[in-house]
Amino acid sequence: MRRRLIASTLAVVLVVIGVFGLSLVLVETHAIESTARDGVESEAVRLTGIVENRILAGESIDAKGLDRQIADDRYAVVRVPGHPEVLLGDRPKGAVLTSTQRGDHGESVTVEESRSTVSQEIGRTLLVILAVALLAVLAAVGLAVLQARRLTSPLTDLAETAERLGSGDPRPRHRRYGVPELDRIADVLDASAERIGRMLTAERRLAADASHQLRTPLTALSMRLEEIVATDDHETVKEEATIALGQVERLTDVVQRLLTNSRDPRSGSAVDFELDEVIRQQVEEWRPAYQGEGRSMVLSGARGLRAVGTPGAVAQVLATLIENALMHGAGRVTLHTRVTGNQAVVEVSDDGPGVPPDLGTRVFERSVSGRNSTGLGLAVARDLAEADGGRLELLQHRPPVFALFLAQEIAPEPPYGEAAG
Repeated sequence: MRRRLIASTLAVVLVVIGVFGLSLVLVETHAIESTARDGVESEAVRLTGIVENRILAGESIDAKGLDRQIADDRYAVVRVPGHPEVLLGDRPKGAVLTSTQRGDHGESVTVEESRSTVSQEIGRTLLVILAVALLAVLAAVGLAVLQARRLTSPLTDLAETAERLGSGDPRPRHRRYGVPELDRIADVLDASAERIGRMLTAERRLAADASHQLRTPLTALSMRLEEIVATDDHETVKEEATIALGQVERLTDVVQRLLTNSRDPRSGSAVDFELDEVIRQQVEEWRPAYQGEGRSMVLSGARGLRAVGTPGAVAQVLATLIENALMHGAGRVTLHTRVTGNQAVVEVSDDGPGVPPDLGTRVFERSVSGRNSTGLGLAVARDLAEADGGRLELLQHRPPVFALFLAQEIAPEPPYGEAAG
C-alpha cells in the first residue's frame, strides 16, 4: 500500500508538472523571442535617431563615432545617401533577428542579432524550469513517503489489534491517529474488544457459578441414587426415585436460570408459588447431611405463604444459605418465615460464630469468604434473588441471620412450629 500511495502521488505531481511545465516553457520561449525582437528594433530606432541628428548637425557619418552606440553582440549597417556604408560590430553567423529603420533624409539602419543568443537565453530558462520541476518531484516524493507512513503505520497497528482480538486478548488499546476514518475503525475495534471482554467474563462467571451451584445438588442426587442401588425395598426405591426426579427437575431449572442470568440478569421468570413447598423440598434434601453431622433443622413462623418468584431460583438461594450454615455454622439451623409489608421473608440462622465484623456486607461480593471457600455462593444467591425482584440481606452478624425477601401475594395462615430432623 505504501508503494501505491507513493506511486499515485508521484504520478499526480508529474502530470501537474508536465502540463504546467510545458505551458510555462512555451510562454517563456515566446516571451524571450519577443523581447529579443523588441530589443533589436529598439536598437535600430535609436541608431536611426543618432544618424539623423548627425546629418542635421553636418557631422560626418563614420564607424568611429557610431561604434560605441551598439551592443557588443549586435551588428549594424548604416546607409546614408552620398556616404559609404558604415558597418558596426561583427556580423553574426547563422540565423539572425533583424530590423531595418529608415529616417526622414533617406538614411537607413539595419540591426542584426544572432539567434544563438536567444537560444542560449531560452536554454537557461529551461534549465531553471527543470531544476524547479526536479525540486517539486523530490518534495512530492518526500511528502508522499511521510503521508504513506502516516497512513500505513496506523493500519498496521489496527491489524495487530485485530490479531490480538482474534487470539483472545480483548483489552482495548484506546489509540487514536488523527485521521477520522482510522479513528472510527479504532473506535469500533475498541468497542468490539470491550464486548468480547464482557462476553468472556460472562462465560467465565457462568462456568464458575454453574460449578458452584450444581456441586451440592449433584452430590445429593448421587446419594439418592446410591440409596436406590443399595436397597431391595420396592417402596424405598420408588420414594427415593421420586425425590431424585424432583432434584433433577430443580437442577434443570437451576441450569436454565444460570444461563438466563448470564445473558440478562434482569430477565426474571417470576410466578406465584407456594413458599412452604420450596422450603419443604430443601429440608428433605438437606436432612441427611445434617443428621450425619448430628445437627437439626427447625421450621418456624408463618405458614401457607405464597410468594412471587422463580421456585428453582428460590430453592437455590435457600440451598446456599443452608449449605453455608452447615459448612460454617454450628448447632441448630432455623428457617423462620414471616411477612413484612407486602413481602414474604425467609430467615436462615444458626448457632455458630457468625460473620466476622471485618467482612460485613462484603460477604455478598464475589471471591470474598471468611473461610477456605470460593466466595461465589452468596454472590450468586443474591443475583438469583434480585433477578426476580427480591433481595438477600444479612440482618445480623452474630448469631448469623440471612433473610430472603420476596414479593408476597396472599395473606398467611396462623403461625406454626415444626422441628425437622
